[in-house]
Amino acid sequence: MARHVRRGVTLVVGALLALTGVALLVLPGPGLLLVLAGLVVLAREFPMVERYVEPVQNAAMRGAEESVSSPWRLAGSILTVLALFGAGVAWGLIDALPFSGWSTGSGLILSGFILIGLLVWSFRRVKAAKAAQDARTR
Repeated sequence: MARHVRRGVTLVVGALLALTGVALLVLPGPGLLLVLAGLVVLAREFPMVERYVEPVQNAAMRGAEESVSSPWRLAGSILTVLALFGAGVAWGLIDALPFSGWSTGSGLILSGFILIGLLVWSFRRVKAAKAAQDARTR
């Protein structure tokens, strides 16, 4: 019985993560990383999902690295964070906007914080990879 409950919980959590990630592919937020998280959770109980993890992981890592690969992209990513914060405050305060309220606003602000975390992580990862590559070429 416990195994069925665990499988059910894994299915629900993994599917929610993956579906939220799919929605965030077109909305502001870390869509590909959430799809990856959902697939990783699902692969723990459903081995047939494992074959999708690596391709999504590679694409997610490429996207994370590309977001900080040049000063212009980094500036664009930071402007996106600021836009998310601004939109979140606007949606929280202005009742005339569609779906206005702090539930929408806080979601946008949370997406901004998640993006900041991903940018810092990506920047550190790219910086460490460049340092390792420089050490190998010396």
